[in-house]
Amino acid sequence: MGGESDGLRDYHGRRDFGRTGEPAGDGAPGGDGPPRFVVQIHDASTLHFDFRLQVANVLRSWSVPKGPSADPSDKRLAVPTEDHPLEYEEFEGVIPAGEYGGGTVIVWDHGTYEPLSHDRRGRPVDFAESLAHGHARFRLHGAKLRGEYALTRFRGGPERGAGEDAAWLLVKTAGGGRGHGTPDPRRARSARTGRTLARVAAEDGGA
Repeated sequence: MGGESDGLRDYHGRRDFGRTGEPAGDGAPGGDGPPRFVVQIHDASTLHFDFRLQVANVLRSWSVPKGPSADPSDKRLAVPTEDHPLEYEEFEGVIPAGEYGGGTVIVWDHGTYEPLSHDRRGRPVDFAESLAHGHARFRLHGAKLRGEYALTRFRGGPERGAGEDAAWLLVKTAGGGRGHGTPDPRRARSARTGRTLARVAAEDGGA
């Protein structure tokens, strides 16, 4: 992707909002509160977790095949995807077959996060800048995920590139609090509604 000014161009270009119930988003400011995060389980062509962090007026997004882990020894692959609108934090439902990402989505966890990145002199670094440099630390305050995590780019070119070669690692750092391990995604329940993927597919699939 290009710079911050590109906003949701890729997101909008991949979706027909006459068919999908996903939010279109308007890029409006995210308010004055702490930045938000969401982890969604997405049963699409492959079953995976989507990890999203609010950065400015969008949700920066990564596909995490095995999901976040509370075990610091687990290094989880995180592949960058297109930015999503802030409203996507609340999205749960069925994306119609034939649409980009067609399949069932639940909100597994959501909450706020604290940026923790510092420079070598211990001074705070802007979170978007730390991502641009390929390493960002943050503390999650979710219903299920709590404590310190880090995202580190180990492969790929430009900081906002989401090409085939871009890849990051999502790791729980030893300094954070303890949280739940990665659930069985088929049995996991939504933090919003308590529903499983199967329940959402059954109840929302005909909408």
